[in-house]
Amino acid sequence: MDNPKSHPTGNAEKNPEDWVTGDEPMTGAQASYLKTLSEEAKTDFDETLTKAQASERIDELKKETGR
Repeated sequence: MDNPKSHPTGNAEKNPEDWVTGDEPMTGAQASYLKTLSEEAKTDFDETLTKAQASERIDELKKETGR
C-alpha cells in the first residue's frame, strides 16, 4: 500500500463529499469567510452548513464575487 504522506500534494485536494469530518459543523474560519463572501454577494449567510457544504458554498461565492 502506498503511503499518502510520501506524496503530500497527491491527496491535498479532496472532494468535500469525501471528507471524513464533512458532516460536522463548519469551522469558525469557514463561517467568518463565508459571512464576508455572503455580504459581498448580497446573499444570505446560512450558519447551519456543514464543513463540506460550507466549502462548496465558499467556492461558489468566490466565483460569483471574483475572489
